[in-house]
Amino acid sequence: MAQKITPHLWYDREAVEAAEFYVDAFGEESVVRHVNRIRDTPSGDCDVVGFTLLGFDFMAISAGPHCRFTPAITYHARYPGAAAVEAAWEKLIPGGKALMPLGEYPFAARFGWLEDRYGLSWQIIQTRDEPIGQRIVPALMFTGDAAGKAEKAAAFYSTLFGGAGPNVLMRYGADDVPDREGTVRFGEVELAGMKFAVMDSAHPHGFGFNEAVSLLVSCEGQDEIDRYWTALSAVPEAEQCGWLKDRFGVSWQITARRMGEWMASGDRAVADRVTQAFLKMKKIDIVALEAAAKA
Repeated sequence: MAQKITPHLWYDREAVEAAEFYVDAFGEESVVRHVNRIRDTPSGDCDVVGFTLLGFDFMAISAGPHCRFTPAITYHARYPGAAAVEAAWEKLIPGGKALMPLGEYPFAARFGWLEDRYGLSWQIIQTRDEPIGQRIVPALMFTGDAAGKAEKAAAFYSTLFGGAGPNVLMRYGADDVPDREGTVRFGEVELAGMKFAVMDSAHPHGFGFNEAVSLLVSCEGQDEIDRYWTALSAVPEAEQCGWLKDRFGVSWQITARRMGEWMASGDRAVADRVTQAFLKMKKIDIVALEAAAKA
């Protein structure tokens, strides 16, 4: 079953290099699926990369130095044994920095949180005895004005995309200031068959969600695009080329599945026409894109 929601990573010019680095770091069930180039965008010619890590799909783009990753969205990489955790850590840490050193913690026998050489954040975790299932889990940290809204956001996303949750596994207590008692220390939610982690943090981090990481939703038709767009878009000035920002500050891309087909078709003229068409759009218009593809 195709992945409905795909994390989309924004790099300056390193998207292909980063994808190859991650494939080497994670190894099993990891591959660069495709590299396409879109031309004559406001950022010039941009490489668009599709890759898979531990069976989980990502997209990335090289589109200039406009966005920088923050730990507001990080990725849990889950392994059954300590040796695999340590091996992944040693592959990812060169040129990066430790946010929580690799070691033993109350919640995991081996765990470490790092920021890699490109600024992307990973949490490498040794699981307990339960089956792992989804090996990489995106984790959203609600900070700043969004702090305290993790449970509400998870419930909203779950209703919109379908799935179980939110399942709040740990809540903050009365002594956990500045976090408000009862807000989410750690929780999970299932969206379109995919597991996501959520948490609140009211500490003064100085970072939040931004466009460096967006969640790309692949849609079959215009009705589906319209439904997600209407439900999610909350910041009109952020609407461009299928991108939007929701009420919690999370960036999304609501796109047509056929976009990927046109870009990967090998027909340079079709890809260029479709690119110029969608660059002029806010919400994606499939009929207009089809017309551009056939022109």
